[in-house]
Amino acid sequence: MDFALILVLLTATAGVVWLLDVLLLRRARIDAAAAAIESPPPAEPVIVEYAKSFFPILLLVLVIRSFLFEPFRIPSESMMPTLFKGDFIFVNKFAYGLRLPVLNTKILKIGEPKHGDVVVFRLPSDPSIDYIKRVVGLPGDVVEYEDSSKQLKINGQPVEMQLLGAYEGEPFTTIGREKLGEHDHQLLVRRGAVSRGGRYVVPPGGYFMMGDNRDNSRDSRFEGVEFVPEENLVGRAVGIWMNWRWPSEGGPQWSRIGKGVD
Repeated sequence: MDFALILVLLTATAGVVWLLDVLLLRRARIDAAAAAIESPPPAEPVIVEYAKSFFPILLLVLVIRSFLFEPFRIPSESMMPTLFKGDFIFVNKFAYGLRLPVLNTKILKIGEPKHGDVVVFRLPSDPSIDYIKRVVGLPGDVVEYEDSSKQLKINGQPVEMQLLGAYEGEPFTTIGREKLGEHDHQLLVRRGAVSRGGRYVVPPGGYFMMGDNRDNSRDSRFEGVEFVPEENLVGRAVGIWMNWRWPSEGGPQWSRIGKGVD
């Protein structure tokens, strides 16, 4: 379901009904009432009442969701320990420029992704699906990932990583800290796990994405994702506003509410 398209259609419909009433229908009702003797004031049709009530609300939601912030839910564990399954996040929609809703055409260039940004993007192989990963490679970068050492290199330079110790609740897993651009973030390293490595040259207009849970992440190393085109970028993740999991999964983690995304 394309929620953006539905929101645009609802807003446009309410606006058109309201405008038609102001320009044409209201005057006709007033004239008809004036021609009748002892006629009560004309009542607005129900559809016009609803249009007048909902149009400002729909328009406000459309503007905020399209140009400012949009909520997303994290569906998987590929970005642990930065983001957990069940986190609800806000995404800054204007960080990389303003785009028209539905058409996704950029109308104003504001900024560009940087190394280490956590970004929501539309999956290149199926744009109806949203993914969230960390920007590792910018256009023109050469990205190398050695699975045996879990070492990431960008343009031949190893990315600084420090192992901090065992990750609680996950066997054979170590938590690490990595310095990527201006972002100092955590990641997971699974001892003995086999993940995909390789050397990747990022093309112009493309971005190389990886999950922080790198041994359990379908990202730019895999077919269907690969290099993410600039036009597929949705926005930059900025904060967690809710965490909700089914009771069978342990229930909500209230302590995560209000956390920023680095």
